Amino acid sequence: MAAKIKKGDTVVVLTGRDKGKSGEVIQILTSDNKALVRGINMVRRHQKQTQAQEAGIVAKEAPIHMSNLALADPKDGKATRVGFKVQDDGTKVRVARRSGDLIDG
Repeated sequence: MAAKIKKGDTVVVLTGRDKGKSGEVIQILTSDNKALVRGINMVRRHQKQTQAQEAGIVAKEAPIHMSNLALADPKDGKATRVGFKVQDDGTKVRVARRSGDLIDG
């Protein structure tokens, strides 16, 4: 099945402490069905000192389950479901169900 949410998409969080916030997908973890979203589900971790990094407490994104995310509608930025449409030239594109706008190209 084709992916409804891809890297680089803007998504809206549906549940949890970051409900209503939106951000860009940084990475998709297909094996766990989770995604990393910029600025969402931030956690603080203790970092050991290395040659490249200083020691201290760093904030970074934790993975969030895909079922708690919805694609942001390109028209108004609100959460929308994703559909698929085959165009006349044979390419399959994602479509926002809320407004009917194309998400890809």
